Amino acid sequence: MRAIPQRFAAILGALVATIVIAACGSKSAENQAATSAGSASRRAASQGNATAEEVAAEARGDVECPAKIESQSRAANAPVDDVVGVRPGMTYEEAAYTVLCTDQLMVVSAPLSSGINMKTYGQTVRQGFTARLAEPRVQKSSKQIMQEMQDDMMARSGNRVVRDMQPGQSKWSVSTMGLPGQERVIHAAREEWFEADRNPLIANVEQALIEKYGTPTKQQHSSGLTYLTWAYDPLGRRITETSRLFNQCSPALDPDGGTNYSPDCGLVIGAFISPLKSNPQLAEFMQAGVINQSGGYDLVVATEQTLQGFEQQRQARQVQDAAKNADKPQL
Repeated sequence: MRAIPQRFAAILGALVATIVIAACGSKSAENQAATSAGSASRRAASQGNATAEEVAAEARGDVECPAKIESQSRAANAPVDDVVGVRPGMTYEEAAYTVLCTDQLMVVSAPLSSGINMKTYGQTVRQGFTARLAEPRVQKSSKQIMQEMQDDMMARSGNRVVRDMQPGQSKWSVSTMGLPGQERVIHAAREEWFEADRNPLIANVEQALIEKYGTPTKQQHSSGLTYLTWAYDPLGRRITETSRLFNQCSPALDPDGGTNYSPDCGLVIGAFISPLKSNPQLAEFMQAGVINQSGGYDLVVATEQTLQGFEQQRQARQVQDAAKNADKPQL
């Protein structure tokens, strides 16, 4: 881990400050986030059948849309950096409410392990959340559950694709980092499966992406698959083919995939469009993701170093208290 760069000092100062966001309703954002982001796991033990609407109502709590965003907005001359409104720099709560407001059936689940290996010294750092549309709850017998588990294991052992999405569904993965209670978004990815019989032309989806994000750094078409990448260096400059970073700065656009943070790369946006098997000119699903690689790297370093400082202070106080109050050994 390297030292905290000067350009990140302002962000670290903001992390240490107390942040209070009043978003999406009368409750505080922190309380609402706890309600909506944690309800899915708490409701997992609910008994009885329920419709998707009932499951969503149980998990979401009170959510008012649109989400209220108080974080600094994107600069006018900066590249577009959001996926359906979620962008790096948003607070955990702002991102959660923005995702919830994309669909009345969207349910947020937490916590998410983003795979970032860091020492937290006993502190709880929210590394993000996942979200997907609520589905009807059907009470199953133990025999049915075991059969589904066996089918899934057989599919994976046979290298068959295990599809967890249906037409019309979408899912999210959002990674965050920062001091406990003050985490900020560093990555967001979304997957959308288009409604049956309403699949858009791949060319139209590709054009819509270019209209939003601009001319791609890379634009690849292979075996009917479409890949688009928009990459920038840490100073916000667009990476070109002559740059040494051209093949180094990769997007993270799969909600089920991993992330990589490098101090050499800045904002990286990516999109993937998969064709419909029955008609390769139509899109079956798409993925889109945005990641701030250098910003995420710096935030991980800053968070870990600040928590380490807190731990050193705790140990120093413990030593002082021990010098005053500790029992003397019997010799």
